[in-house]
Parts: sequence; structure tokens; C-alpha cells
Amino acid sequence: MKPTDISAPAYFHKVVDCQWACPAHTPVPEYIRLIAAGRYSDAYMINWKSNVFPGILGRTCDRPCEPACRRGRVEKEPVAICRLKRVTADYKDDVRRFMPKPARIKNGKRIALVGGGPASLTVARDLAPLGYECIVFDSDPKSGGMMRTQIPKFRLPDSVIDEECGYILDLGVEFRGGQRIDSLKALLAQNYDAIFVGSGAPRGRDLDIPGRKEAAANIHIGIDWLSSVSFGHISKIGKRVIVLGGGNTAMDCCRSARRLGGENVQVVVRSGFEEMKASPWEKEDAMHEDIPIHNYLVPKFFTHDNGKLTGITFEKVRAERDAKGRRNLVPTGEPDQHFPCDDVLVAVGQENAFPWIERDIGIAFDKWDMPVVDPETLASTNPKVFFGGDAACGPKNIIWAVAHGHDAALSIHRMLSGEDIKQRPLPDVTVTSQKMGIHEWSYDNDIALDQRYKVPQRDKSVALRDIKAEVELGFDVPLALAEAQRCLNCDVQTVFTSQLCIECDACVDICPMDCITFTQNMDEADLRKHLSAPATNLSQDLYVADGLKTGRVMVKDEDVCLHCGLCAERCPTGAWDMQKYLINMTHAGDIPCRPVRSAA
Repeated sequence: MKPTDISAPAYFHKVVDCQWACPAHTPVPEYIRLIAAGRYSDAYMINWKSNVFPGILGRTCDRPCEPACRRGRVEKEPVAICRLKRVTADYKDDVRRFMPKPARIKNGKRIALVGGGPASLTVARDLAPLGYECIVFDSDPKSGGMMRTQIPKFRLPDSVIDEECGYILDLGVEFRGGQRIDSLKALLAQNYDAIFVGSGAPRGRDLDIPGRKEAAANIHIGIDWLSSVSFGHISKIGKRVIVLGGGNTAMDCCRSARRLGGENVQVVVRSGFEEMKASPWEKEDAMHEDIPIHNYLVPKFFTHDNGKLTGITFEKVRAERDAKGRRNLVPTGEPDQHFPCDDVLVAVGQENAFPWIERDIGIAFDKWDMPVVDPETLASTNPKVFFGGDAACGPKNIIWAVAHGHDAALSIHRMLSGEDIKQRPLPDVTVTSQKMGIHEWSYDNDIALDQRYKVPQRDKSVALRDIKAEVELGFDVPLALAEAQRCLNCDVQTVFTSQLCIECDACVDICPMDCITFTQNMDEADLRKHLSAPATNLSQDLYVADGLKTGRVMVKDEDVCLHCGLCAERCPTGAWDMQKYLINMTHAGDIPCRPVRSAA
């Protein structure tokens, strides 16, 4: 194998799997170490730069970082990265003094942002301090978008949304609530310099099966129903409730129904339990609140008595794979099952709705009636219009919307600065030795053996009586410290200098994971088999260094390294060093561009 180029920014970034998996590339180990040091405000601001909504995401994120956590490679449960993010919000001081200030001088450029959700707010957060006049339009009276309207208050209190949206609006961003945009052509005619569409996926899918029209009074579209609950338009529901769907919206619907009078609330899903789109913890929370989940049942028709809903009849199916490996649901031949109910909440998916975007303004749409958007720049085929979040790619989650917002803001800034938007600046990378002496480090490299700590929850009997009572109470300080200690400091890298190595094998002997091997070089497939412990995870690169006096190579399997630093502590020559690798993604305000000039 060729020696590893550790100067390439992507190499060690990929070793820090949690940050690599986060769409916004939040430097996870860095903020967790700050939590362990009790520096909550500093930890919050690191989050705020990357993911913009630490308190919101600390409660609601889909946690793509956690399956990537290296702790999960050596034991069952990863570090509770998401809930530690909430810790930074719960225990920070007043952080307004650390926030950017509104621009004293405007640059004369006006940006319209359609939709007041996470994507648009991220764009505004990045551009407003640079002097752009950012105007956010939303049909709802307050900012937040789906974060406010579709996530139940028992998961995300309004106070958290108000605070974190407020930080952005305080940058001089103008929010025009209650102003629905009904024509993009008309908005373009107002001579904005750029328009960002972050309107989400506002339409819930319906079920067109017999009985739907006749029993319509008690059949509700899930996301619309959640919005009505959020705004206080709905405060009760029937005692027997069926929720159709297996995603996170369905879990929010069933748990909300329990709090609004549903005594017998059940979830019915077409797929198997493991195939449900809902996050595992969302399913666990629903079942903890005595909500059963029934799988492999396909709704056939709604039953009703002169228009009054009486229930749903389902067909039992099973999953089979065809000759090409495609998964199909086929009837089992068992008798149909009837579930009596008073109300039905349909949460079988969301889709985009763009009737307000005219088709003669230069924006191309694909066969699914979605705008054609460059996945890197978020630009549409109209050079002034950018998309992000669910509006760009269909329903995903908040952290993806934030990532899109950063990318779109960078594109808008470069475009209006006369730069090529396809040229994406490299991230800021720093590598710093952690040496404080010959064998001492500036971070705690002891590996905690603790298992993952559970987040305390409000007593179920109390939580189910109040739809606004937050269920998760968050970590207290001792629990936060204990959970933070489980982080393996994956951003503190083992860096090897072959010229200093005397090949004494002290590092090989001390390594608790047998991940270091000195051997003859060979091609990668063979090399992976000839290590002290075979390296079977092909998605994780090997660290290969040559230049040894014997002609051998040092090979380290990055897959299972604990970053404990024992190799560097044991090395008599200092050939191994522990170096903190910090990568910050480039946002609009981080790059030198030509000055944005107002029109003459």
C-alpha cells in the first residue's frame, strides 16, 4: 500500500466518524471535552457555529452521529452525543455576548427567504452579519417552521424555539410572519438579489381507499393535525385512535393522542417493526406510553355508519424478496382484521407542494415535480433562486436542513461577490500536539468503562396529563460528566514519525486493541489479513507509514483504535504523538471574497 497522506484534510476527518456522519460536521469530541471541563457556554458556541440550534437538536435530532460513534465498535451503546448537545444549552450562561453583532453597514443586497424553518434561518444566520438584508416570509405568525408546528411541545418546548430562533432574528433579520408567498414570479419581480426557498414538505400524504370520503370528519392528516394541536386549535380526540404510519410523525401523533384523551391508541404499520422509518428511541418512547405497534397490516377500507367512522379493516401481509432481491409485501391469506376506532391519524409520509412556483420562470422540475437543484451549491436552474431542506430533497430532518442552509448561504455570498459558486473553499484544519511533557497529555485519556447513561424522564402518569410537559428532563451535571467521559476523544490522533522509530515493538505490546502492526508491505487486501488483528471494516482506511530502517511498514487499523495514547506513552523515542485534529467547515462569513458592492 502507498503511505497514508495524513496532511489531507479528509483523512483524519473520516477517523472522527461522529463529525463525518453529522451533515453539519459538528466537532463532536471537542464540545464533549468542554462539557467534561464544565465549560458549557464554550461547548454551546461550538455547536451554534455548526448546527445553529443546539437546544432544539439536543432534543429532536435524528442522531446520524451516534451510529457512527466509535464507542459502538467496542461495546453495544454509543456515546449519547445528542443529549450531551442539550447539556450545553441547559447549563450555558448568557451567550449573547459571544454572538455576532448586527452589521453596522449594510452591503445593499437583499435576500428573500421563503419559509421560517431551520434551513432559511441558517441562511439568514450566516448572511446577516455580513451586511445582507435578510427578509424571512412565513405563513405562521412566529418563526421556527416545522420545528414549532409539527414537533410536540412535550418533546420541544416553545421557550427553546423562541430562544434559539431569537438569536438569529436579533442579528437584524426581518421576519414577516403571517405572509404566505403565493407566487415566486411576483417575489422575483421585487428585485431581490437572491431568493432562498426553505418551505419544507408541507403536504401530508393521504390514503385513497374506500370509506375515506364518507368518514372524512374523523380521519385527519397527521402533520396538519399536529399543527392544529400546536396552535391550540385542537385540544381533544376520541378515546379509540388508530395511527397509520411508521415514521417519526406517526410516533408524535400517537403520543399526542394519548395526551388529548386517547385511552386506546394503536399504531398500525405496513412494514415490519425493524423496517419502520421511526427512530428506535421514538418507537421505544411510544411503547413506554402503552401504545402498541402492529406490523404487516395494510389498510383496505374505512368502515362507517352513515358517515360516522367505526374502524379500519386491514389485510395481513408478509415480506418476500423477488428474484432481483426486491422486497415486496404479499398477502398471507389470513382473515382480514378489523380495528374499531373513533379517530384515525394518517401519517404515511409527506411530500412537497409547489403550486406557488410558476413553471415559466426558469426553474426546471424533475419527473417527481421536484425542483432540479445542484446537490452541492443548492442552486436551481434560475441563477437567483436556491433551495434547501425538505424543499430541496424531500422530507429529511432538521440537521440536514441546517447543512443545506450553510451551503446555500455560501453559494449566495460567492455569487453576489462575483465568485464561482462551484468553487467550494477548503475547511479550516488545525493539528496540535497534546504533549505537556514527554509522556503527559493535555486531555484525559483514561477510557471509562461505564455503560451509556439513560436520560431521566418525567413520571409517565404526570407526563400523560399535560401535552406541554416535557418528557425528557435532560442530564444533570453529574450524569453529563459521566456520559462525557465515555467519549474516546477520536479527534486526538495517533501520529507516527517513522524516522524516530527504532522498531522496538513497545507500542505493539501495550496496545489494548492489537491495532498496530509492523510488517512487510503488500496490497491492501492481503495486508488487512496479515495484521495483528485482521482489519475487516473496509470503509475505514488503514494508517500506513513507511521509511522504517528495516524496510517494513507500520500499519494501524483505525477502525478499533481507542485513541487512549498508550502507544505514545510507552514509546521511548517519541515516534508516536497524540495530536488534536480540529476541522471547521467553511461558512459564508469565514472566507475572503471580493467586497459585495451595492448597485450604483
